Amino acid sequence: MSLVKENDTVKVHYTGKLKNGQIFDSSLEREPLEFTLGKGMLIPGFESAVIDMKVNDKKTVDIPVTEAYGEVKQELFHKVDNAQLPEDVKPEIGLGLVSKDAQGNEHPFKIIEVNDDHIVVDGNHPLAGQELVFDLELVEIK
Repeated sequence: MSLVKENDTVKVHYTGKLKNGQIFDSSLEREPLEFTLGKGMLIPGFESAVIDMKVNDKKTVDIPVTEAYGEVKQELFHKVDNAQLPEDVKPEIGLGLVSKDAQGNEHPFKIIEVNDDHIVVDGNHPLAGQELVFDLELVEIK
């Protein structure tokens, strides 16, 4: 029986959880996730966990912050004057915004603080700073 190796394309069912057990994503109610190892499509800890699995193997892996979405980066918090917001945006904590840079690349932000004259946005990935737990099942090696 073959084992998953670098550059293989695989299909995996997964359930992603925080350390407290809270589920943040799962493929169990949809098609399994298909990806090619070594292409940088997923967090490093997820990819390395699939190496050497066989079809129908199941396992649970703990992925440290450094192998997941990294530490929270303070440089991704920004103060934005309310005058810079589009007129149709009513700032609320948790509201997602997108900013475009000079090259047209989009950068998502979430409002984390609302003040009379400005807001504070966070450009970190929502799971930055979190150790993650994944339940994995290898469905197919293509």
